[in-house]
Amino acid sequence: MSDRATIIGTTTWGTTLGILLTQNNVSVTMLARTEAEANTLSVARRNNRFLPDAPFPERLTITGQPGIALKKSNLVVIAVPSDRFRENIRRITPHLQPETIVLSATKGLELPEARRMSQVLEDELPVELHSGICVLSGPNLAKEIVQGQPASTVIAGQNYEAAKQAQDALVSTNFRIYTSADVLGVELAGALKNIVALGAGIGDGMEAGENAKAAFITRGLAEMTRLGIAAGADPLTFAGLAGLGDVVATCSSRLSRNRFVGEQLVKGRSWDEIRESMDNVAEGVNATQAALVLAKDLSVEMPIAEMASRVLFEGLSPQRAMAELMARPARSEW
Repeated sequence: MSDRATIIGTTTWGTTLGILLTQNNVSVTMLARTEAEANTLSVARRNNRFLPDAPFPERLTITGQPGIALKKSNLVVIAVPSDRFRENIRRITPHLQPETIVLSATKGLELPEARRMSQVLEDELPVELHSGICVLSGPNLAKEIVQGQPASTVIAGQNYEAAKQAQDALVSTNFRIYTSADVLGVELAGALKNIVALGAGIGDGMEAGENAKAAFITRGLAEMTRLGIAAGADPLTFAGLAGLGDVVATCSSRLSRNRFVGEQLVKGRSWDEIRESMDNVAEGVNATQAALVLAKDLSVEMPIAEMASRVLFEGLSPQRAMAELMARPARSEW
C-alpha cells in the first residue's frame, strides 16, 4: 500500500479521515473545491468551518488542483455529499493512478434513480479501476472520532485485497475496522438509516418517550432490512455496524444531522428553512426519496419512508404522521 492518500472533500468526515490517515504515517493531500479554499485551509492549518478544534497534522496538505492532489496516490477517499459525488468523480478520473483504491465514505443515494455511490463509481471510472472500489460505513460521528474517542466501522469491497489495504491504511487502536464483501448491503444500510434518524428526531421533538423510540428504531431497522434483502443484500449486514450500529448512533446522538432535522420539523420549520440554517448536509432527505424509488421497483412496503416523505415534501404534520403509523392495521411482527 502506498504511503500517500488523497481525500476528496473538505467536509467534516473528509477532514477527519485525512487526520486519521496521517496518524498511520500516511501523507495526505486534501482536494478542495477551489484554490482559494485550499489557500484558506492551508493558512489556518485547520478546517474552521467544520472542525475548528482539530489542527492539521504536518503530513496533511491541501490543494485545489486534482493533478497535484492525486499524484502518486494509491488510495483515494471520497467524502462529499451524494448529490455532488458524480461531478467530483468526473473531476478526478483523468488523474487517477493505475491500481488505485477508491473508497467511498459517502452515505447516500443519487437521485433520480437511487444509484449507490459504488454504482456511480462504476459508471464513471475506467473498467480497470473497478476492482479497487470500496465503501466505508458505520456508526461514525466525526467529531467524536477526530477527538480520539473509540469507534468502529466497516469497509466493504468485492475485491478482498482492496478492502484489506484500505482497512490497513485507516485502522488504529481507536478506530477498529472490519471488512465485508457485501457492498450493496453496507451502502444501503448507511443511506437508509438516515431516514430512521429523521423519524427518531421527530419522536424526540414530540417527547414521545423511550418506549416509542425503541419501537420506532426496531421497526425502522426491519424496514431497512426488508428493502436490503429485496435488493440482494445479506440480511446480517443490517444487524451489524453499518446497520444497527449506525442506526443507534444517529438516532441517539445530538451530533446527528438527520436527527436534528426531525426535531426541527416538529417545531414547525420547513425543510427549506432547516436546510438554509445548516452547514452540513442531511443525507436522509434525499435518501427518503431514493428509498421510495427502490421500494417501488422492488415492490417493498416502506411506511416509515413514506411518512417521512410526506412530512418533508407534502406538508403532513409530524403529529399526524405518528398517528397514522400507530393506526396501521395490527399484524404479525414477522
